[in-house]
Amino acid sequence: MTDDPPSPALLPAGLADLLPPEAEREAALVEAMVEVFARHGYERVKPPLLEFEDSLFAGSGAALADQTFRLMDPVSQRMMGLRADTTPQVARIAATRLARTSRPLRLSYHGQVLRVRGTQLAPARQVPQAGIELIGPDLPEADAEVAAVAAEALVALGVTDPSLDITLPRLSPALLDAAGVEGEARRRLARALDRKDAAAVAERVRDAGRAAHVLPALLAAAGPADIALEALEEADLPPAARAIADNAAAVIAAIRARAPVLRITLDPVEFRGFRYHTGVAFTVFGPGATGELARGGRYMSGEEPATGMTLYPDAVLRAVPAAPRRPRVFLPAGADAAAAAALRAKGMATVAQLSPDDTARSLRCTHVLDAAGVPRPIKE
Repeated sequence: MTDDPPSPALLPAGLADLLPPEAEREAALVEAMVEVFARHGYERVKPPLLEFEDSLFAGSGAALADQTFRLMDPVSQRMMGLRADTTPQVARIAATRLARTSRPLRLSYHGQVLRVRGTQLAPARQVPQAGIELIGPDLPEADAEVAAVAAEALVALGVTDPSLDITLPRLSPALLDAAGVEGEARRRLARALDRKDAAAVAERVRDAGRAAHVLPALLAAAGPADIALEALEEADLPPAARAIADNAAAVIAAIRARAPVLRITLDPVEFRGFRYHTGVAFTVFGPGATGELARGGRYMSGEEPATGMTLYPDAVLRAVPAAPRRPRVFLPAGADAAAAAALRAKGMATVAQLSPDDTARSLRCTHVLDAAGVPRPIKE
């Protein structure tokens, strides 16, 4: 036993310091993402980290109430929440501060969010986000735009061959509603679908209404978009489900028109984790085991239809090759100031000697500015 206080480097679970050079790399990634967004007409907004919880949980924000840290505002004596996602805040801005701005409204953002719990695969509770929201049009072309712009941003950052996974979170509920599946039977069937347990799904639809009998075939069709779309086209769907399937086909056609080389998969019966989406939902993956790089889809922004995509810079950082580090040039005492300024203008970092103890190696420099004003590499 020891009574020593915990190390000041010890942080709460799910929180971490980001050190050099990763912190600079992440910042550069975010700015590169936002630049791609800006080139497509998305204007940046910056919502606050904290909001009153009654506005933070309005609309789509209600789905994140159990993931939100709360605290009392000592000024107003009202409860506030630390944002767990930025999309509901952008929706609030669109509905209030930008209510009179013409639609479609294209907005972008970046910042940190904080969540009560991480997941087994993504334990971090503080997560950087950068994203776009397209508010106003309820059109397949709008969904296609946010998917294509997100993919373009990832490719620009060095993600090779990203893939877009599309899900239809309202399709399974529509089929279960039409089949009259309720109560415990509905919970068991939903659990089997969630687990991708084909045998259990096939067994549980036997006693369900006719509309549910297409679920095993749709579960098996998950994969390349063409195969899944063919299964949806051939399925005997009730009107509400048919409208969802037809919209998915229109969205995929619009995406292919904008991004013909983007790989697209479709899982018609997946609904996990999409609690506020009202149409197609998107997840973007990188090559290999890079995990989710982006997520989004269609939702309601207050009373307006909207669609958007959130990119995760920390995941993207792991998926792209490490960029060359910025050269660090050691400036000995009395070094030429004009030469140093010229190096900074070229994107190099200059590190000045402040005392005789400062050396190029102790300051982790890669070059030394010589008497002629030329940066010379430090030999290993």
